[in-house]
Amino acid sequence: MASLADDGFSAARLFSQGVSYTYDDVIFLPGFIDFPADAVDLSTRLSRRVPLSVPCVASPMDTVSEAAMAAAMASLGGVAVVHSNTEPRAQASIVRAAKSRRLPFVSSLPIFSPASAPTLNDFAGHDYALVTEQGDSLSRLLGVAVAADAASPEAPAPVSEYMRPAPRSASASFDFEQAAAFLADEGLDYAPLVSEEGEVIDLVTSKDVERIRSYPKLGKPSLGADGKFVVAASIGTREDDKRRLEQLIQAGANAIVIDSSQGNSTYQLDMIRYAKKTFPEVDLIGGNVVTIGQAQNLIAAGVDGLRVGMGSGSICTTQEVCAVGRGQATAVYKVASYAKDHNVPVIADGGISYSGHIVKALSLGASTVMMGSFLAGSHEAPGAYEYK
Repeated sequence: MASLADDGFSAARLFSQGVSYTYDDVIFLPGFIDFPADAVDLSTRLSRRVPLSVPCVASPMDTVSEAAMAAAMASLGGVAVVHSNTEPRAQASIVRAAKSRRLPFVSSLPIFSPASAPTLNDFAGHDYALVTEQGDSLSRLLGVAVAADAASPEAPAPVSEYMRPAPRSASASFDFEQAAAFLADEGLDYAPLVSEEGEVIDLVTSKDVERIRSYPKLGKPSLGADGKFVVAASIGTREDDKRRLEQLIQAGANAIVIDSSQGNSTYQLDMIRYAKKTFPEVDLIGGNVVTIGQAQNLIAAGVDGLRVGMGSGSICTTQEVCAVGRGQATAVYKVASYAKDHNVPVIADGGISYSGHIVKALSLGASTVMMGSFLAGSHEAPGAYEYK
């Protein structure tokens, strides 16, 4: 007769057999439930000193993480890592844009001057555009251009012919509930957000309010000690990334992720030592790693978090091209088991195609999961819709 001890393998037994398992190779057996669903606490840590309400991280990809994604993720209790596939100055500007928001979105609306004659494509998929005297955010707001009012692409008309007068502006310091109440009280479909200095920051619409109210109430927003959204950013390991690092710290990045497919290199170790010596107050996340030996080197160098995964992402080819890597389930379990003893949280990076994969990663020891393709193409991801 079978005993309870034979009813499945423990994680320690399963992962000690010398076999590399992916998430799809592993399934958990159900247990006894003696608590309600609302008693589940998803709060966790991105790194040693960066807490989160939910264990979700947006990947540092240029098709995923810019200002809009960073603001949205932080508002829901997670965090985004702003990609480094741009100039250091531009990346720092994205970090500042996300951290300056109190609303859980950044529209990045186009701004036109009255004399400009944009086509529908120039609206970049947005329903609205802002119109200012000089066509930039620092000049006086004149009105709002509605994409539906724009002339055909063959004969674009000046914005001045169809722009609508600017409605009463809302303060850029409003939080979401204040902005929603402002629209309702004024009976407006949209309102520009303007700073005390007169800079046009964004536009809030009734559609935004409806969309955000539909968000699940997952947890408290991710806020830093300064009361602003928590935003992370990525760097590489080249010498000029030291300048990038400095600009990101000045912009207020709460954590820095060293972005490399193979983290156990002399280049990354040198960057970790430099960053921890120069900016000891900022948490540093190293990786990627899949073995305990790799994790040992990075932890000894001073990292505050580890990214785990090699070749398991939807667009990764490391295992096919370089013949190195490891099944993600095994990698997460092995690295997390070691990192836990050193108080270093682990980010399971890659291989997340279903919500069940998130459950598996967390159950195997990860503190958070990093998602790329899972979020790409969402409303908050960079890029414009193309209509055919």
